[in-house]
Amino acid sequence: MKKSFDARRLDVRRFAEEGGELSAEDALRDYPRLASEAEGRGDDRPLQWTARGEMRNPRHVQPEVWVHLEAHASLPLICQRCLAPVDIKVDVDRSFRFVGDEATAAAEDDEAEEDVLAESRDFNLKELVEDEVLMGLPVAPRHVICPVLPSFSATDPDFDKAQEGKKNPFEVLKALKPGKNGS
Repeated sequence: MKKSFDARRLDVRRFAEEGGELSAEDALRDYPRLASEAEGRGDDRPLQWTARGEMRNPRHVQPEVWVHLEAHASLPLICQRCLAPVDIKVDVDRSFRFVGDEATAAAEDDEAEEDVLAESRDFNLKELVEDEVLMGLPVAPRHVICPVLPSFSATDPDFDKAQEGKKNPFEVLKALKPGKNGS
């Protein structure tokens, strides 16, 4: 009989031993940091994710605990080129190996090609989903081709007004040039 698992309090080892699978389609508003990136736009947009547990070398003295994660979302962000809204699609497909404790995870993570995390009996899988989608976002979101070209102009009426009364410095130099004014 397969156990039901809670994504907010996941027993990672048990999830892997049973080859568990969890999936959901949540609204962006359920993920506060992602909702913050979208600045309140698209709170009802879906974030779909699936996680599968796997035990590699189950008969070995130290079997490996793995969780495979896939997530898909489209976040409404602001184009950093034209400052218009842009939908950014994020697709996550990652695998994580779990080890006994934080110290081991830190030591092995530097050397391993895969991400290494510490096992837990109450691991918050939804936080991992949110972390991975956040890391999949571009640093500067932008359209491939902006729908409206940005206009770059700056005027400062105070600056223009201040310049009206000033003499042109080159005209002052011109007056000092020999041969002018009878010199």
